[in-house]
Amino acid sequence: MSEIVISTENLHKFYGSRDQKVHALRGIDLSIEEGEIVGVMGPSGCGKTTLLNCLSGLDSFDEGNISIQGNTLTDLNDNQLSELRAKKMGFVFQTYNLLPVLSAVENVELPLLVSGYSAKEARIKALEKLNEVELEDWQSHLPGELSGGQRQRVTLARALVNDPAIVWADEPTGNLDSENEKLIMDLLIKLNTDNNQTFVIVTHSEYVGGRANRIIQMKDGEIV
Repeated sequence: MSEIVISTENLHKFYGSRDQKVHALRGIDLSIEEGEIVGVMGPSGCGKTTLLNCLSGLDSFDEGNISIQGNTLTDLNDNQLSELRAKKMGFVFQTYNLLPVLSAVENVELPLLVSGYSAKEARIKALEKLNEVELEDWQSHLPGELSGGQRQRVTLARALVNDPAIVWADEPTGNLDSENEKLIMDLLIKLNTDNNQTFVIVTHSEYVGGRANRIIQMKDGEIV
């Protein structure tokens, strides 16, 4: 049996004021094992991204519990949450979120420099990750000089540079054509196989969902 690394119990999330509350998550119970690739799917507005943000500690929740690698999120203060994200998690978003004035390798090494790595250590690890996503020859290029698929691979390298146990991805192939979508999923599956990292992927893509180990289907804030 693999270890459970992500779990929720009766998770609820509300948005809005007292008079106009939106019940975004409605009693979510969920367990994800180490090394799984899990796709979270469902119609727009069903709570997929809200669930991802709550699980990763980017957003608060109103009722229930979330446990990440044995850490109960409600027991952690803001600094402890930030440290957990920095050391144990990686993030991949649809919009890349790369700094346009930094080269590919500088974007990838930035999280390490912020975490206190020396410039030399950070550069070595960043180059290793760019090599893993087959972009070592593009290390000096700015994001504006890269294709969409290449930019998403830089984003993936940045998400993986701290060797996280869990990678959260929100529509990671949403801006990509089918060829680059396949390339990104090939990379994710290879990294998952090589490193036993856990991937939780919010997606509308049937192709991405089809390559996950398991699909969590959501509707109206619930897992159906």
